[in-house]
Amino acid sequence: MDFEIFNKAAGYLPDTCFAEPADFGLVLGSGWGGALTMDETIVRIPYADIPGLGASTVSGHSGEFILYRRGGRRIAAWCGRRHFYEGAGWESVVMPIEILRRMGCPSVLLTNASGGINPALRPGDFVIIRDHINTAGLNPLVGPAREEWGGRFPDMTEVYCRRLAELLHAGANYLGLRAMDGTYAFSIGPCYETPAEINAMKTAGADVVGMSTVPEAVFARACGIKVAGLSLVANLAAGISRRPLNHTEVIAAADAAKPAMAALIEDLLERL
Repeated sequence: MDFEIFNKAAGYLPDTCFAEPADFGLVLGSGWGGALTMDETIVRIPYADIPGLGASTVSGHSGEFILYRRGGRRIAAWCGRRHFYEGAGWESVVMPIEILRRMGCPSVLLTNASGGINPALRPGDFVIIRDHINTAGLNPLVGPAREEWGGRFPDMTEVYCRRLAELLHAGANYLGLRAMDGTYAFSIGPCYETPAEINAMKTAGADVVGMSTVPEAVFARACGIKVAGLSLVANLAAGISRRPLNHTEVIAAADAAKPAMAALIEDLLERL
């Protein structure tokens, strides 16, 4: 990756972003962008204005960076994400994590909308990600090693922080939401998976599948940032669903779940 791209992006952001460490970071996937409650907005910038990031090209991703205060904490929220399948390279995909690292942010919650593989899941359920399977075989850390990114061979034994996962569970139980632990399978996209691919993922132990999250989680873990992963099951995966898959269905499911999404994020921030 081109390190200078990250320097330009960080240089564009106002100094107040780095004046004091962010207490927590959020990367909000499909439909999650409206699930924020803010006491005070400190900075609000469209992705299109940030060098090297660029506007989101996917429906359901509002594409703006918001630094805000909530309950006395500074929260850095990336509302929407860039995906590798958009063709802009790894820099735009991991840009939010690199900026969080430069802001001194210790932890991040990565959210997404996914397809359910585990037969116990139904649309509207939440999966607290405990591990992942990188079916794409792609890794943002390929290239020159940098010490600030964890060196050459970062350990991935525990990508997703147990304590943060436990806090998410406590919140889901308190709010009366259906949530289970699960393994997230990363598919490169942009097409949905075939039934045979889903069957292979199921055999490998995947509970949900999606086209994001894993690259950011790997990069964040390598950088020493604690990671939580939370997935909304927006539909059933190919071969499990009895009808063709489409992104409109994903957005509709996210819209219906928005109150629950907002409540889960709010509860997590209160428990930190």
